Amino acid sequence: MLLFLTIAVIFVSYFLLKYHQKRQQLLAIASRFNGPYPHYFLGCYDVFKDKSVEDIFDLLDECHQKYGPDVFFIGPFNDLELQISSAENVEKTVLAKTTSKSYMYDFPEPWLGTGLLLSFGEKWFQRRKIITPSFHFKMLDQFMDVFNREADILVNQLEKHAGQKEFNIYDYITLYALDSICETSMGVQVNAQKDPNNEYANGVKLMSEFIFRRVFSVLRQFPSLFFLYPFAKEQAKVIQQLHNFTNSVIERRRKQLEKEQLLGKVEFNRDEQELYSKRRDTFLDQLLKVSANGKPLSNADIREEVDTFMFEGHDTTTSGISFTILQLAKHQDVQQKLFEEIESMFGASARSTVLTSATLQELKYLDLVIKEALRLRPPVPFIGRKLLEDMEMNGTIIPAGTTITLNIYNVHRKSQVFPDPERFIPERFSDENEVKRGPYDYIPFSAGFRNCIGQRYALLEMKVTIVKLLASYRILPGESISKVRLKADLVLRPTAGIPVKLVKRS
Repeated sequence: MLLFLTIAVIFVSYFLLKYHQKRQQLLAIASRFNGPYPHYFLGCYDVFKDKSVEDIFDLLDECHQKYGPDVFFIGPFNDLELQISSAENVEKTVLAKTTSKSYMYDFPEPWLGTGLLLSFGEKWFQRRKIITPSFHFKMLDQFMDVFNREADILVNQLEKHAGQKEFNIYDYITLYALDSICETSMGVQVNAQKDPNNEYANGVKLMSEFIFRRVFSVLRQFPSLFFLYPFAKEQAKVIQQLHNFTNSVIERRRKQLEKEQLLGKVEFNRDEQELYSKRRDTFLDQLLKVSANGKPLSNADIREEVDTFMFEGHDTTTSGISFTILQLAKHQDVQQKLFEEIESMFGASARSTVLTSATLQELKYLDLVIKEALRLRPPVPFIGRKLLEDMEMNGTIIPAGTTITLNIYNVHRKSQVFPDPERFIPERFSDENEVKRGPYDYIPFSAGFRNCIGQRYALLEMKVTIVKLLASYRILPGESISKVRLKADLVLRPTAGIPVKLVKRS
């Protein structure tokens, strides 16, 4: 017993010594930054303890206002994380080839697998090469009919609210974006806009909440203890439902393509419950036809890419569109100027016009409005990376293994770059003003070699939606619009929707 106690004391003493040495090393690094002083064992956990989702978002913003552009946090058990928003350090991080995903990206992996969003290294380069042709501008032009048709359905769905009291437009945009991404990426119509309780949309919403709760949990460093979380079983059930949906679509489309190949022609049956386009080669079609290392992609490979783009293609565009609508409702002068541009371009037929990418390029003020909306409310406000090698920042060496979070939300709020940064001023992005900024002062779609592959897709969808809505309705702020608060799980969202009123245009 004495021997056992002696060994235990030696072991604990050694552990505490190493722990203390590591803490001193981190505090030396922290002296080159600013941030809340950490508790010995729990670090800065108390700063976030018992905070709601929206409280945490506000808290991070306050920390950047208080401590500066680059903030250090030491989590429980010497877990160092840097939140950076200075252009210099953002550039170092996004250009670094020796990084991997941070811990927060481990949490959606059971759902999304290691597709383009979560993969690194050779697999990422291979998948990026495979997927890039799907987002060529000629491919995107083929999606314009989908955007137009789904936007027309959205306009019709909203008609019942015209002249009525305020309502939450965010949920309508979510279902619209889901319909658009399903048909453009997989060639299947799910008619989510006519089904407010769509299982897939609700599943994505739940997964986002589960992931956020894990990010700010004291147990986040111990993934093997996930079974202790109260929602562990519910998450497994939701993931299975999401995978079942994707698997069924992949299998049906694979059989359809095999049938077409045997017949030597494209068949198209409009009586089928879920329709596929005979003209459009979808993202899923590309994946089904491509080979990697001489072999076709497996069902699991295809599913993880489709799941990734289903999530990224509807959740992020929902955020971008909804917050643009919010700004237009709050700034009637900007909305009127944009409507006049739309009217001068299309005349009285604006609401029934089939928009093309070429005509959208002529709407210069629309481009400024969307850029400014994305500056104020970037759909992905945080991007996480883990250093694989030491990196110099602020005159000190940041050790490999450190989590670096790029805080895009605060990158876009530097007063020396964007004077009066909380104001909505589309003219900031006019040609004469844009030249005054550096390449890392405005990064709504990230930057560097891992920038968002779908940014042109997102911008086209956003533009079609805004034009169709403004051609049909004047958007007014709801009475509770001043109470809109933000939260960020995987994307930036309003905590209780976007309250607006609509007035039908004559």
